[in-house]
Amino acid sequence: MDNRWKPSVTVAAVIEREGRFLLVEEHTAEGLRLNNPAGHLDPGEGPHEAVVRETLEETTHRFRPTALVGVYLSRFQRPRRDGQPDNDITYLRFAYTGELGEVVPGRTLDTGIVRTLWMTPDEIRASASRLRSPLVLRCMEDHLAGQRHPLSLVFTDPSVGNGTH
Repeated sequence: MDNRWKPSVTVAAVIEREGRFLLVEEHTAEGLRLNNPAGHLDPGEGPHEAVVRETLEETTHRFRPTALVGVYLSRFQRPRRDGQPDNDITYLRFAYTGELGEVVPGRTLDTGIVRTLWMTPDEIRASASRLRSPLVLRCMEDHLAGQRHPLSLVFTDPSVGNGTH
């Protein structure tokens, strides 16, 4: 049995336009929450590919990453309730900023996503209790502070690919 600890790798798109940030409102076990367009890294893809895919799935928009905002580690704990097991998950998040492209005709929002919305930094700060993760706010603040790293900071070896990406 492998008892090695393994964090859950996620990606997020921190997208600003005219002083507002693009968020999604989504159903979670804790109710409706606000999040960056974000999701899990799938087998066979690197973080750059994942953030493009997740942004498309959750917003119906194309996305082109231009910089890495940061790499973040956080822990989510939910005690056992309603017959559900407890959760204790550590997330490793790669947050990217970039250019939001056009809506892809015929695309619909991913299951669980209620809507997309544009919020000012002050509106996001005032909604801290509705954020899916404290990293939503931290990534926004880092973006506003001008934190940018070259995309080349994250390298995905070709061995990761599964032939479909």
